[in-house]
Amino acid sequence: MDAARSLDAVLSVEARAHLKAPLADALIHLLVEMSRAATDLSTLIAVPATDGRRGASAGSENADGDSQKNLDLVAEALFSEAARRAPVGFYLSEETETAERFNSQAPLALAIDPLDGSSNIDVNAPIGTIFSVFPAPVDHGIDPQKAFLRAGNEQIAAGFFIYGPQTALIVTVGGGAHLFGLNRQTGAFVLIESDLSISQGVSEYAINASNHRHWDEAVTRYIDDLVLGADGPRGRNFNMRWIASLVADSYRIFMRGGIFLYPSDRRPGYEHGRLRLLYEANPISLLVCRAGGDASDGARPILDIVAEAPHQRTGFIMGSSDEVGHLLRYHPEPT
Repeated sequence: MDAARSLDAVLSVEARAHLKAPLADALIHLLVEMSRAATDLSTLIAVPATDGRRGASAGSENADGDSQKNLDLVAEALFSEAARRAPVGFYLSEETETAERFNSQAPLALAIDPLDGSSNIDVNAPIGTIFSVFPAPVDHGIDPQKAFLRAGNEQIAAGFFIYGPQTALIVTVGGGAHLFGLNRQTGAFVLIESDLSISQGVSEYAINASNHRHWDEAVTRYIDDLVLGADGPRGRNFNMRWIASLVADSYRIFMRGGIFLYPSDRRPGYEHGRLRLLYEANPISLLVCRAGGDASDGARPILDIVAEAPHQRTGFIMGSSDEVGHLLRYHPEPT
């Protein structure tokens, strides 16, 4: 393996180019610890579960009322332990009700979805881990919840691991978004591609079309125009893709371009969207924007939204900047 392409070597150069030494060193430490946790989780996922399904319910719910799988709890344990080994002052997870204070003097605040897409475990579809890193507040004595009530553009790093045919990491630490892959022979993540750029002019969209009757007029008309294909106002045919795993749909956007939509709609509990702002939409948005794409809740850039609650939900639209821009033009005057 080329040592210069290892995860810690690349991050060391990148982080120190954009952050001052103490914060850069802390961030490198955290991401290396997280990569080790992701490697352990990837190995566990790949081993056949002879004592029952990996996706079996743990009989509990997370802070948002979603049923927890056994593997959700394993992932939470792996990443929370990784965060405790790193200089993390404040920790927020989808699997915990409230944010926690870890190391009272540490300079980082970590928000994480330890296992995104866990409903796909037993169908062998890609699942993943999404994370967001903020600088810890200067006042380490504040309520831990308030450490995360800030805008997404204050993130200093973000990324996601995807556990599929290959285990990969897309991460940004101040510059562009970089793709790493896990070499299972060496157990190390190595750089595959630096400074990812999301393609424009791509005729692919991802949305759960079964909710068509619940969407607002702007989203409905936008999708209807795509469905009309070459016979409609877009003048070309589009293909729909939907995996129901945010990391998998996001990875496809980085590899091929297109647009992903999980909008708010009229169903009870979905009025403000369904995805979590702090540890799903924020980190994916930072990555997408640093790869030349765009991300919005339909009215505002995601990264401009100041979080008001740790598990706040949001509508989420992201992908190629040309296609996101085209959709947003439907909102002011949808007809």
